Amino acid sequence: MSVEVRLAGIDESHAIVPLYEWLFAPPGSRPPDWQPDLAVERLREAIAANGSTVLVAVEADRFVGLCTAYIDLVSVRFGVRCWVEDLAVDPSRRSEGIGRALLAAALTWAGANGASHLELDSGDDRAGAHRFYEREGAQNISRQFGWWLDR
Repeated sequence: MSVEVRLAGIDESHAIVPLYEWLFAPPGSRPPDWQPDLAVERLREAIAANGSTVLVAVEADRFVGLCTAYIDLVSVRFGVRCWVEDLAVDPSRRSEGIGRALLAAALTWAGANGASHLELDSGDDRAGAHRFYEREGAQNISRQFGWWLDR
């Protein structure tokens, strides 16, 4: 069977949100305020918006991968940036080219939407993901810092 990478439909949001568990599994972790119902709403917004895309990898009507990408800022130094927020493949299906296909689709979408570059971040403990990004030609490796805000 072949895997198809395509745009997600708004009506698929409830079925896509459980895929985030792939990102939460060690070495990842669940965000402090994770709310699946809110995630469905946010996913619907990302699918519908002009400045974002939600890509899914599907095989025989089963989701095997997910990628969300956003046109999120115009940098004075670098131009329009596309940010990949989520990139996940079913753990039982890794190293089959699914991640590569999702990343390629995100890069194509980014270019078609005026981006000069695509960026993402990845936790320090995700050594396998880092090797994948490097094999796929990632450059300008840097270290990112972040803060959770009290609300």
